Amino acid sequence: MQILKNTAAELVSAAASDLFAPATLTADEVRTMLEYPPDGSMGDLALPCFKLSKSLRRSPMEIASKLAEKLSHPAFASIEAVGGYLNFKKDAAIFASRVVNTVLEKGDAYGAPALGEGKTVVLDYSSPNVAKPFHIGHLGTTVIGHSLKLLHEFAGYKCVGINHLGDWGTQFGKLIVAYKKWGNREEIEEKEIDALVALYVRFHAEAEKDESLNDEARAMFARLEQHDEECMALWRWFIEISLREYNKTYRMLGITFDSYNGESFYTDKMPAEIEKIRKAGILEIDDGASVVNLEKWNMPPCLILKRDGSTLYPTRDIAAAVYRKNTYDFEKCIYVTSAGQCLHFAQWFKVLEMMGYDWYDGLVHVPYGTVSIGGEKLATRTGNVILLKDLFRQAIDKVKGIMKEKNTAAGDDVAEKVGVGAIIFYYLSNNRMRDINFVMEDALSFDGNTGPYAQYTYARTCSLLEKAGDAGKSASLLAMTAEEAELSLVLSRFPETVTNAIAEYEPSIITRYILDLCAAFNRFYHECQILSAEDASVRENRLAFTRAVKTVLGRALSLICMPTPEKI
Repeated sequence: MQILKNTAAELVSAAASDLFAPATLTADEVRTMLEYPPDGSMGDLALPCFKLSKSLRRSPMEIASKLAEKLSHPAFASIEAVGGYLNFKKDAAIFASRVVNTVLEKGDAYGAPALGEGKTVVLDYSSPNVAKPFHIGHLGTTVIGHSLKLLHEFAGYKCVGINHLGDWGTQFGKLIVAYKKWGNREEIEEKEIDALVALYVRFHAEAEKDESLNDEARAMFARLEQHDEECMALWRWFIEISLREYNKTYRMLGITFDSYNGESFYTDKMPAEIEKIRKAGILEIDDGASVVNLEKWNMPPCLILKRDGSTLYPTRDIAAAVYRKNTYDFEKCIYVTSAGQCLHFAQWFKVLEMMGYDWYDGLVHVPYGTVSIGGEKLATRTGNVILLKDLFRQAIDKVKGIMKEKNTAAGDDVAEKVGVGAIIFYYLSNNRMRDINFVMEDALSFDGNTGPYAQYTYARTCSLLEKAGDAGKSASLLAMTAEEAELSLVLSRFPETVTNAIAEYEPSIITRYILDLCAAFNRFYHECQILSAEDASVRENRLAFTRAVKTVLGRALSLICMPTPEKI
């Protein structure tokens, strides 16, 4: 409906200058005031004129009445004053033609909001812990984060995607101890991260029986912090082994990063920030630990240094944020993590503000809900996880089975795109704050509102257009069916949908739109003859609709990391 809003806003702005001079009203001001009436019989757009009374020095009824007398446009079947409202009712055929032709003229740029020109956004997402498996608990931060990157790029921002690897901490002391006691280099090179995970799980099982193992692990991490040659070599090797595995998953998801600087990268940058906290006069000693008191903001103290002087996550995150601001001069730095970290981010964001960094308000935490299996929380140390590579393999195998049953010509590449797409769509179809109890059968279902359904709809548009050749390059409707009217309305909503998804950091807004567009197109496909339409102009218009749907659906799918196979 953005096209309709723009037309109405420009009309009202021009008329107001003539009718109510010297008062003026910009099109942007009008656009923000336009509303969608709750009852469609009242019109497609409404301008509540009481919002203009003060600036135009007229009553709402007088403003609405004068504007209604003055305004006319082919895009609107009627413009009427009702009480203090100015109601606009579109001409369905003209509106549909404008929507379809706008999509075809702009192509893949249709719906892109002009928000980010000259601005940089940094996005911190995925960030798995080295030597731990890439499981479904990582899927949220990875696909939500990358979708937000794609959305911001679409809006014109320069985006920097950072994979802030968990490559530092006491867990490496545990892993080094486990490797030295029970590890085998050849086995790890062969089984890669699976072997590292087995060592990690075994360490925790053994430590429950022998607590001295935890002391050994702490001592081993202390050696790592002191850059002990043997420990550093093992640490680098564990990172290399882990990245081999992670990059296989990222390839299947179609995701790349601009930086893999993890926690270890910022170890030499923390002392300067700790000193700034001291100089700001906000560092206190609490039971031997160095903290920043946040009681004034109803938060517990933010821990900066442990009693033994070692750093914590807030210290590293503060150093990382300062480095990123100095390096990228970002407008926003977006962190995509589980909702369980909300307090952590609120605390160190507040510390940055107290340190005097005036850009602290450009930091955005985007939380998401938990993922459980059968109601049980995921935990690497107990082995209660579903690995993404196993999940993808099951999905791909199921797709291959379905394609074999249907005797389709699509190959393994398409099976991978549909199988992986099914998992992505399943996750992003939920509001990001909703907790998900992962059910394998639901995720891999190919019925209902699923990823394969959306991809199949896209492939259907490709098939129709392949048969049509160059037909359907523009639309000129004089009359239309209910299905065409509905489809044009859904197509018109795409620009606002994108803007809302960016504003709310919510990819599921795009997912819901995709399902609406697929449903509208499939009703159109089943009720309206397209290739077989007898009237040449009707055939041309319906192919133009199909071409517009292919453009918008393809773009929408790409914004949520979904592959778009042209044949299934």
